[in-house]
Amino acid sequence: MEREKFNRKLILEDGSEYYGYAFGDTEDKVTEIVFNTSMVGYQEIISDPSYTYQSVVMTYPLIGNYGIANDDYETDIPTIGGLIVREYNDYPSNFRSRRTLSEIMKKYHITGISGIDTRKLTRSIRDLGSRRVLITGVDTSLEEGLKIIEENPYEHDAVSKVSCKSKWRSNVADAKYHIVAVDCGIKQNIIRSLNNRKCNVSIVPYDTSAENILELNPDGVFISNGPGDPEDVMVVADNIKKLIGKLPIFGICLGHQLISLAYGAKTYKLKFGHRGGNHPVKNLLTNKIEITSQNHSFAVDEESVKKTGLEVTHINILDNTVEGARSVKDKVFSVQYHPESAPGPQDSAYLFDEFIRLIEE
Repeated sequence: MEREKFNRKLILEDGSEYYGYAFGDTEDKVTEIVFNTSMVGYQEIISDPSYTYQSVVMTYPLIGNYGIANDDYETDIPTIGGLIVREYNDYPSNFRSRRTLSEIMKKYHITGISGIDTRKLTRSIRDLGSRRVLITGVDTSLEEGLKIIEENPYEHDAVSKVSCKSKWRSNVADAKYHIVAVDCGIKQNIIRSLNNRKCNVSIVPYDTSAENILELNPDGVFISNGPGDPEDVMVVADNIKKLIGKLPIFGICLGHQLISLAYGAKTYKLKFGHRGGNHPVKNLLTNKIEITSQNHSFAVDEESVKKTGLEVTHINILDNTVEGARSVKDKVFSVQYHPESAPGPQDSAYLFDEFIRLIEE
């Protein structure tokens, strides 16, 4: 198509530009740019709190074709920065669909751009790493765009933005156990996964003290996923230290990183992160390979884990990063990936059963 027909563009902080077409919200926005290799699940992606302050490039080319269903949100109010796609479809075919993707993106102020060469852009992120991007109109000059990017540094309040502000509960009729979930940006399917295993769940703000958690008399504590740098929320790691050894603890994604920090390990930022539903992970306890769903920018340093008393339990096959750790003595374990992932894969759902087993012991 003729370039003059484009009405939106991306400006990356390295000076590269990509032209496309607006959908969703049309607000100019500066975010971190990342990519996701999932073939389905764009509704779960735009409503995953872990994408706060990020714009996601979808490597699968056709997005929007099955619309938006009322039951598939991972959070009530999506906080993702933007969505970058090759081809956007505004006429979904799906009996469960109630709204189009663009309508929901307008409602929650999520900026969208389509028509982008997502293969080229993904290779750029892979080779040069995640970096900041401006989604703007075609009339914004490169010089002006780079100045706007420079004036908008990375945010460090992501967890406080998405965590609940007060305690709430998700109960089941035939509950056997009570779990306190520390909300750093928790996904709804984690709560559903615990409810399905006869657990009442009390969801508490990320900075709830260890003392207040213990006052709720839980059978176990869950540390949730969430956005950003784990070192931005050391208050959670400090509270985990006070809970270790007192009751079983299970952490996912950011929760895994925070448990590792609580034990004295270190974390670092990955070049472009892991995002998608097709990452192979080796379980070192069983020697089985699990296909996992992932969404994170930071990882736990393996050498530092070995000095803490934690045992590395899972390794990423693609880059050998740490994907899981545990302390048998303390009844604490965590994984970097998402065993509750929806839609799929389901290879790692057994980890919730492992948490229940520790509680029963």
